[in-house]
Amino acid sequence: MFPRCADPLYRRSVRVSMGTVFQVPWTRFETWPDGLDALRADGFTVVALALAFADDAVRLDDVVADPPERLTLVLGTEGHWLPRCVFEAAERVVETPMAGGVDSLNVAAGSAVAFWATRVS
Repeated sequence: MFPRCADPLYRRSVRVSMGTVFQVPWTRFETWPDGLDALRADGFTVVALALAFADDAVRLDDVVADPPERLTLVLGTEGHWLPRCVFEAAERVVETPMAGGVDSLNVAAGSAVAFWATRVS
């Protein structure tokens, strides 16, 4: 998590997530995006989620078809998504699937799609 992100342990966040914040692994970094190097060193593949029109993005289906053993998903806000430095630090840029002329999802909807697609059965 980016140092200025919302606190996932905030009472309302826990309630709205129905407690699943305690089931999904997450971390907070003091330095950003340098903390991604620590994840890579621990064997994680760092994937940055992008809008569908990102030039170098691959489809989420491609990641799901050949998933890495350890996966980190990095998400940003609706309007700005992620800063360029995060895309440069990521090993893969993945587009969130959208249809019907929709060009943007808020982070809650985008993360729900990504988490469902990459779930462990």
